[in-house]
Amino acid sequence: MGGGTFVDGVLRWFNHRRSSSSAAAAAVESKHVFDLSSLNLITVPKRTPFPSTMDHTTTNKQQLGAEFFTEYGEASRYQVQEVIGKGSYGVVASALDTHTAEKVAIKKINDVFEHVSDATRILREIKLLRLLKHPDIVQIRHIMLPPSRREFQDIYLVFELMESDLHQVIKANDDLTPQHHQFFLYQLLRGLKYIHTANVFHRDLKPKNILANSDCKLKICDFGLARVSFNDAPSTIFWTDYVATRWYRAPELCGSFFSKYTPGVDIWSIGCIFAEMLLRKPLFPGKNVVHQLDLMTDLLGTPSSESIARIRNEKARRYLSNMCKKPPVPFAHKFPNVDPLALRLLQRLLSFDPKDRPSAEEVPML
Repeated sequence: MGGGTFVDGVLRWFNHRRSSSSAAAAAVESKHVFDLSSLNLITVPKRTPFPSTMDHTTTNKQQLGAEFFTEYGEASRYQVQEVIGKGSYGVVASALDTHTAEKVAIKKINDVFEHVSDATRILREIKLLRLLKHPDIVQIRHIMLPPSRREFQDIYLVFELMESDLHQVIKANDDLTPQHHQFFLYQLLRGLKYIHTANVFHRDLKPKNILANSDCKLKICDFGLARVSFNDAPSTIFWTDYVATRWYRAPELCGSFFSKYTPGVDIWSIGCIFAEMLLRKPLFPGKNVVHQLDLMTDLLGTPSSESIARIRNEKARRYLSNMCKKPPVPFAHKFPNVDPLALRLLQRLLSFDPKDRPSAEEVPML
């Protein structure tokens, strides 16, 4: 970043297109960096309701609610509107909280104790979301438990309702401006700074795990794979489990490269997400771990001998050492017509060696 820090570069890029202002204005808190009045609304694809055995007409909302909640006594607080998502975990429905008049999303997790690994992930997410309170992190509103332990099979998590996710926003908007990119990255870095300050690593950041509204507001969600450091040096955490969706996974997670993982695993993911905003397609859509490494080195070039020497996985070390020497591709060629300051930031976010990436500590609380 030249003579400045990573933060200096972020702020220079954020202010690059703004007209010159007074020294006093330049010294205001970073939460005033953006003039949101000039930021156009984004297109948010309308959700297609998932089919249910009940229809979603007004006369059948009570039936839908009864079907969704089964025997839970607190169900009367929420008026279920429609089922908006389904997965292996269960079902998500939009609803109205009759106590607060707030629209919420209710995640119904079926047979929560059927698999220990799933139960552990759910418990981890609940504990973290109850502790992490920040404008850029989705908020958990309520946890609904059964009336007795004997009936404890399903669990209901009530969240604030967001309109879509960043994956859908990128697909639906071919006219996102540099101002949109700036504001999106700003929010992600601000949220990540808070998460890392709490000694938490998310480890599964991707566009589908970033919720979005049409007013350009983003919120980080899905902390099921997150981990907490309980010492004073989070960079000394050792992990061996499989984490992160491959396309957004840092090199050190592609085969246990380095002897310890750092918050840089999340910084890399942010870089991949930022690149996807610019390209409107994933940057490293690897078909497997080896292909993933090939795509990374095709763009970034062959890692330095110093970086390769620090890799603990012998097979990975041998593979990279025997790889034909690849020169790095200039980011200006890969991302034409993008602000040079933005590309300098992106290049640091996507440093192959985690020690060369900016840490969350370099990003101020914005």
